[in-house]
Amino acid sequence: MAPLGGGAAAVQFLLLGGKARALLQGRTYVSTDDVAALAPPVLRHRIVTNFAAESEGVTPDRVIERLLKTTPSKEGELSE
Repeated sequence: MAPLGGGAAAVQFLLLGGKARALLQGRTYVSTDDVAALAPPVLRHRIVTNFAAESEGVTPDRVIERLLKTTPSKEGELSE
């Protein structure tokens, strides 16, 4: 069985989509907001919850939301 979750392809699509979104907004750089905006559509179908999670109402969108909340978005927020 193949591993479930975002892998190398997901990262590539997040970066490529981030570049396109930045250009559409007149910027030449990708921001963390670009990646955050694209995370749900890129990752939603790559995250599979088990029965226990589903029974507690945990959906792929909720997992992504939590990932975005807990991941530092600025360099100064990174732990040492």
